[in-house]
Amino acid sequence: MRRPRRKAEETREDILNTAEAMFRERGIAKCSIADVAQALSMSPANVFKHFHSKSALADAICERHISRMIGRFENLHETAPAPQRLEIVVRKLMEAHLQDLRDNPYLFEMIFIMSEADLPSGHRYKELIDALFIELVRHGTETGVYRCDDVVATSRYVAAAFASVLHPALLVKSSAEELRDRCAGLAKLVNAALQNQLVK
Repeated sequence: MRRPRRKAEETREDILNTAEAMFRERGIAKCSIADVAQALSMSPANVFKHFHSKSALADAICERHISRMIGRFENLHETAPAPQRLEIVVRKLMEAHLQDLRDNPYLFEMIFIMSEADLPSGHRYKELIDALFIELVRHGTETGVYRCDDVVATSRYVAAAFASVLHPALLVKSSAEELRDRCAGLAKLVNAALQNQLVK
């Protein structure tokens, strides 16, 4: 007896769920479309019908994970004065990234691979980070604590300054204690710079 025909959306969801579980366990490099198809008892051609490449499949998985992260970014809101707020928010984001590295090392790594591969999920993640720092710098400027002429440009420099406590390649090389100390030190330096505009 023939199995009832499944909707394309259901098949796509099954592929995403299975591939995500495999990527979490083994990493993207050690999984192929054929592996995903075999786990689902379907042909690789059927997987390719929904995702034209492994990169497209990985991008869709990262997009789902980033969507879940949006709530985390919203929860980073703080009512403290700008200097304390900057340090608290960056530390919370760093701690969340460390948790991701512990719980989902391959998935977190994949997001950064996607960002370097110029794919939509990578762009979306970068936009979230950019928006977070823009909001922090704008709040400090609007409350008269920070002195800056170009909020967007300045926020990019601030984000770059904190890369050593936010980028996974650098997070894995340091202990949690060292990262917390570095984060606090960077926050002091950045706050000092934002509160004392450089002489042109």
